[in-house]
Amino acid sequence: MAFPRSYQPELLDLEGIPFEAILQNMRELNTINTLLGGHSITTRGFSELAGQLKMVTVCEIGCGGGDNLAAIKKYCDARQIPVKLIGVDLKQECIEVAKQHPLLKDQATFICSDYATVVFTEKPAIVFSSLFCHHFTEAQLVQQLHWMKLNATVGFFINDLHRHWLAFASIRLLTRLFSRSYLVKNDAPLSVKRGFLKTEWRTILNDAGIHAADISWQWAFRHLIVYKK
Repeated sequence: MAFPRSYQPELLDLEGIPFEAILQNMRELNTINTLLGGHSITTRGFSELAGQLKMVTVCEIGCGGGDNLAAIKKYCDARQIPVKLIGVDLKQECIEVAKQHPLLKDQATFICSDYATVVFTEKPAIVFSSLFCHHFTEAQLVQQLHWMKLNATVGFFINDLHRHWLAFASIRLLTRLFSRSYLVKNDAPLSVKRGFLKTEWRTILNDAGIHAADISWQWAFRHLIVYKK
């Protein structure tokens, strides 16, 4: 059942959030992504684009604490796929946490910047985002998709939330019962309200001039969008 999309800002998007609160938020989001299969969706999108490439450079925009990049690193290590990892995030606190991730320490390049201002010396094969797009308006996403298409030599993928009443009710209950983070308790349900329906994604992609992207529903209430050049 659909309900109108919310444009209320999440607390994490505001200035002045204490570092410890951000750190607790990232820890709990990693747990949620692990338990509900979010990381497996990320590796699925990666594998669809990586194909038979002998070496892959992959860049995540809005990388947060680096957990998605770590999931890709683990996936590649298990299959002996050489991979170069790049993480971009606007918050220096997130970059510092990502740099210390056991799987990423000295194994990834991190850029603290608005993704839209990043210029690559050598463009990555794959660009992706996870739980990032719902922070933006539709018009902003059109520009973001242009950037992703322009900066990926093979393609891009997006792992983000499907707006649905059951997803909203479920995550609100789970975070009230188990979360110790005021950011997660507020932002996780709000994130669902800021998510997109498949029809809305198709409109955004069409507005960006991207007509060949595949949009598939994933457990639990996610969309995986894959575009291959």
